[in-house]
Amino acid sequence: MKSFSILILTALVFNLACAQTDPQKTETQLKMGTERFEAYSSLLQNKTVGVIINQTSRVGSESTLDFLLKKDIQVKKIFAPEHGFRGTADRGVVIDDTKDEVTGLPIVSLYGKNKKPSKEALEDLDVVIFDIQDVGARFYTYISTMHYVMEACAENEKQLIVMDRPNPNGHYVTGPIMKDEHKSFIGMHNVPVVHGMTIGEYALMINGEGWLADGRKCSLDVVKMEGWDHNSSYSLPVPPSPNLPNDQAIALYPSLCFFEGTPVSVGRGTTNQFQIIGHPQYADTTFSFRPVSSYGARYPVLQDTLCYGLDLRKADTAFTLKYLLHFHQELYDIGKPFFTDFFTLLAGTEELRAQIEAGLSEQEIMESWKPGLEAFKQLRSKYLLYEDFE
Repeated sequence: MKSFSILILTALVFNLACAQTDPQKTETQLKMGTERFEAYSSLLQNKTVGVIINQTSRVGSESTLDFLLKKDIQVKKIFAPEHGFRGTADRGVVIDDTKDEVTGLPIVSLYGKNKKPSKEALEDLDVVIFDIQDVGARFYTYISTMHYVMEACAENEKQLIVMDRPNPNGHYVTGPIMKDEHKSFIGMHNVPVVHGMTIGEYALMINGEGWLADGRKCSLDVVKMEGWDHNSSYSLPVPPSPNLPNDQAIALYPSLCFFEGTPVSVGRGTTNQFQIIGHPQYADTTFSFRPVSSYGARYPVLQDTLCYGLDLRKADTAFTLKYLLHFHQELYDIGKPFFTDFFTLLAGTEELRAQIEAGLSEQEIMESWKPGLEAFKQLRSKYLLYEDFE
């Protein structure tokens, strides 16, 4: 099996300083990995190719699929992650195998009966390309899909090329670190909630740390970006999933996703997903909203129920537990448990729930994460491809 390598060209270097939770730099002459065709074209010559892509997989105004086909690359198959090839399916909805109406290429679901490409699905391919926009949170499932793709490529001796893209939350690291007993598809690795790595850096860590089944190594190439580092800000041109519609939602997502393991609505079923939070028994009735079944949000939490809560559309987006602590204080005695088992999967540990129920402050909770985060940062530093935020 080929040893893994990194395709690296010199990136633009920025010297502006940046606060850990508030990136000041903006993308300048940014080139995605996929755009740098000259850096990887030799790997695709006379090869049959499968692509793991969705609506975020774009080169300028065209899809990665169209871009590669115009370059006469022999793309034979599409693999689709959670939310589907078009990115329109709701959270957790099973995706079926189908066919692309435009190209006629088969689309193999990686969020249906299989989350891992089968031997049969890979047997007619030489190379697999992974080109999906991530948002840098452990519980966002595209990194789990990538893990299984890497595992399948390792088992079947297929080459994997990861096209790197910016992490909009790549300027900091925080949150509780997942423990082995709470591994699931929304958390497969012992990393904090916010890992501060690009999808390419994360792939290198999975491979380098032996996290694939049986400690296998995937034959891996990462095509690096130009014009980006961990101090850079990045505004996603295409929503990465139906319920992360804009930059504000993406930035608040690591703080608010914990609410998915509580009775509180995070705005699914509205047009302000992950920018508003509420519950019908919240005391302050100044702000209200009503979730309804809609595109990307079938049967949302508290559907058709008037909710009162907080409007965070213009709020500071730095990671915080203050909203979670506040709503727990407001709603812990509403007659039903505030935390569900799903909360523990999101947190990756039972400790966060116990700390909140014990009345610990945000500062006390975040202080308890420090030893683990320092150890993770040391691990992370081995796989960084870009100038770090520190």
